[in-house]
Amino acid sequence: MQATTLLIIGGGPGGYIAAIRAGQLGIPTVLVESDNVGGTCLNIGCIPSKALIHAADEFHKVVGYGGSSSLGIKVSTPAIDIGKTVAWKDGVVKRLTGGVAALLKKNGVHVIKGWARIIDGKTIAIDQGDKAGERLQISCEHLLLATGSEATELPDMPFGDKVISSTQALSPTMVPERIAVVGAGYIGLELGIAYRKLGSQVSIIEAQDRILPAYDADLAKPVLASLKKLGVTLHLSCAVKGMNEAGTALRVLDQHDSEIVLETDQVLVAVGRRPRTAGFGLESLMLDMDGRSPRIDDQCRTSMHNVWAIGDLVGEPMLAHRAMAQGEMVAEIIAGKSRRFTPASIPAVCFTDPEIAVAGLSPEDATQQGLDCIHAMFPFSANGRAMTLESTEGFVRVVARRDNHLVVGWQAVGPGVSELSTAFSQSLEMGARLEDVAGTIHAHPSLGEAVQEAALRALGHALHI
Repeated sequence: MQATTLLIIGGGPGGYIAAIRAGQLGIPTVLVESDNVGGTCLNIGCIPSKALIHAADEFHKVVGYGGSSSLGIKVSTPAIDIGKTVAWKDGVVKRLTGGVAALLKKNGVHVIKGWARIIDGKTIAIDQGDKAGERLQISCEHLLLATGSEATELPDMPFGDKVISSTQALSPTMVPERIAVVGAGYIGLELGIAYRKLGSQVSIIEAQDRILPAYDADLAKPVLASLKKLGVTLHLSCAVKGMNEAGTALRVLDQHDSEIVLETDQVLVAVGRRPRTAGFGLESLMLDMDGRSPRIDDQCRTSMHNVWAIGDLVGEPMLAHRAMAQGEMVAEIIAGKSRRFTPASIPAVCFTDPEIAVAGLSPEDATQQGLDCIHAMFPFSANGRAMTLESTEGFVRVVARRDNHLVVGWQAVGPGVSELSTAFSQSLEMGARLEDVAGTIHAHPSLGEAVQEAALRALGHALHI
C-alpha cells in the first residue's frame, strides 16, 4: 500500500490549487482525478462557456454590420463554421488544462487518473480501469474532498437525446434552429443569449416571475431589455411538464394552468447544480451534513479529524474562485500556518449581455442585516468609455454605512463589468471608505470611472451627472 501526507479527491479548481500549494510547501501530495485536471470549470464550464460566448458575440457583431451600422462598417453574407468554433474553444481548454498538469508536475504532485473510493478516513482505493490490472490503495494523513458539483436533472426529463445539459450545449455539432432553455438563472441566460446570437430561435422558461431571481431586480432590468432586443422569447411563472409523445415539443404550463406547446429541436436544462456526493463512498465516513453537503467550519474541516472538504461539494456559492481560495488555505493549514476562511466578499459575475458583477451587500441585504446604509448609482449613459463601446446600458452602485462611510457592497451591470469585480472585492477586503474610492485617481476614459463617480455621488458631489 502506498502512503502520502495529503490525498485529494478531485482535480478541479479547488483540488488542483490545493495540490499545487501543498507541493510548494513540501507536503507529499497525491491528486486523484477521473478525467482531465481542471474540473468542470476548465473543461465543461467557466472557460469553454466564456469562449463560446465570445464567439457568439463576435458573430452577432458581424451580422449587425450586414445592415446599417452607425460606425460605418458594412459586411456581406456573414457565416459561422460552428465546428471550427468548437475546435478553437477546445484548443483554449487544452492549453489551460495542459498548463495545470505541468504546474502539478513541477511542484511534485503525484497525479493518478482513476476513480477514487473511500474505504475510511485514512485509506482510499483507486480504480484505474483498463490501464491498471488491479485497484490501488493509498493511505493518507489528510484527506481533502474536492469532488465538485453536477448539473441537476428534471425528474421527468433526464439528460439524453434532445434534452441536454450545459456540457452538451458547449460542444454543439450544429446550431439548432430552435432551442428551449429551462431556467433563467445565470447559466440558462448566458447560454441562451449565446445561442440566440449564433442564430437559434430561443425560448426561455422560468418558474419564478422574473429572470435572474438570485440578483436584485435593478440589475436584471438591462439584461431583460437586451433579451427583448435580441428576440428571445420569455415564459415566466411557468412550469415544465415534459416533452410531447413525439419528442418534438416541450409542454409548458403557464401561471393560469394553460398548456403551451413549444416546438423545439433541443431542450437545455439549466435549473442549477448540486454537490457531487455519490459514487466515491462519502457515506462511509458518516460525516455531519448540511443537506447534501458535508458540514465544515471556517477552516474547511469536516466532523472527522483530518478530513477536509472544499468547493462546490460544500454548497453555495458554487464558484471556482471560492474553491481555489479554500484549497490554498487548507494546504497552508496542513503545513502549519494559521488561516481561516473569512473573506469580506466573494464576488460573483454573470456573463450575460450586459454583464453583471456583485460583491458584498446589496441595499436590500444591508437593510435585512440591520445596517443603516446609503447607496448611490452612476449610469454608464454618462460614461465616455461606455459611449465609445456603443454600450451605455447599466450602472455601477455602491453601498456604504451612513455613519462612517465604510463600503459594504458593490453592484454593476453593463459592458465588461466583470473586470470591475476585482476592484470591488479589493475595496471591501481593505476596508475602504467612500472617501478612499472617491479620492483615488481613475484612468480616463475607462469604465472604472463609474466606480469613482458612484462613490462621489454617495458623498453628494458627483462630477459628471
